[in-house]
Amino acid sequence: MKRRTATKLLQTLGDPYRLAIVEYLSAAPHSVQQLANKLPISRPAVSRHLRVLKVNKFVFDEARGAQRIYNLRPEGLAALRLYLEQLWEDAERRFVIAAENTAPGHDKQP
Repeated sequence: MKRRTATKLLQTLGDPYRLAIVEYLSAAPHSVQQLANKLPISRPAVSRHLRVLKVNKFVFDEARGAQRIYNLRPEGLAALRLYLEQLWEDAERRFVIAAENTAPGHDKQP
């Protein structure tokens, strides 16, 4: 994954209200009003946060009568997870190399 893409995903979830919305949606689909009832922000503010989450592929919506019901998109979280796993694997690889190079007896000739 490109670093620019990862930065955008992390910035999207860096807002505490958007992160809270993602957490609520991880438990169950919600309408805008249901989310607004759980958050200390207005319904229009919830809608703006949902728009940002939708553009960045974290959520999708579907019509149910007069309501829009929001769900998590697995692809958005999967992309972020992939990026974090790559970071972890790179760090783990460097740690193993550092540990091997500083092990007792490493500098002795056979």
